[in-house]
Amino acid sequence: MQGRLWKLLPQDRFAPLVTRVPHPDRDNPPADTPVPRSIGGINIDPVPGTNFNQAPSARNIPVHRPPGAVAEPQFLAGCTRCGDCIDACPYDAIVLAPERLADVAGTPIIEADHAACMMCEDFPCITSCEPGVLTDRIPPIMGTARVTPQLCLAYHHTTCTVCSERCPVEGAITVSDGKPTVDQDTCTGCGVCRYVCPAPENAILLMPAFERPGRPTP
Repeated sequence: MQGRLWKLLPQDRFAPLVTRVPHPDRDNPPADTPVPRSIGGINIDPVPGTNFNQAPSARNIPVHRPPGAVAEPQFLAGCTRCGDCIDACPYDAIVLAPERLADVAGTPIIEADHAACMMCEDFPCITSCEPGVLTDRIPPIMGTARVTPQLCLAYHHTTCTVCSERCPVEGAITVSDGKPTVDQDTCTGCGVCRYVCPAPENAILLMPAFERPGRPTP
């Protein structure tokens, strides 16, 4: 019924209510710009087919690198996959990335669920890295951790301070009223808190650093 009434109303009655503002690019396109074909204002030009031969753009897969890792593009370009940092780690925290990680495969990573970085004072992994993609000239920040209150035992009337007791970074985890909180400015993302968390479903969310400093100039 409303559609019929609309057709019966004089269309010029509503003309003053609509003012079309000229668009400089649309209304006055450059002379060499091809004009798309359209019907009733709807573009009917065919959509270009997918080029399956085109090489996909490189993706930066976020992974937990050992401490002192430079920016990911420089890391991948400079890492020789020699495994020296793996051999140097006294806690077996550094492993080779699996094949499923494509370009990252074979490079050193840390999987905190199996073994966390203990933040050695002398960082033997950095010392052993001859290519210099692990360096002590940038902060040893691998990521950041966060406590999930819904999963943390301490937030559900259970006494648990394991994460704060085992954390190797002073001040990274504080406990207030029996509940732990991660200081994002102090946390290095070593993963110890996640490794030792006794909750049935791990209460520590551990995220790798998405951006890291570039290789320092000599």
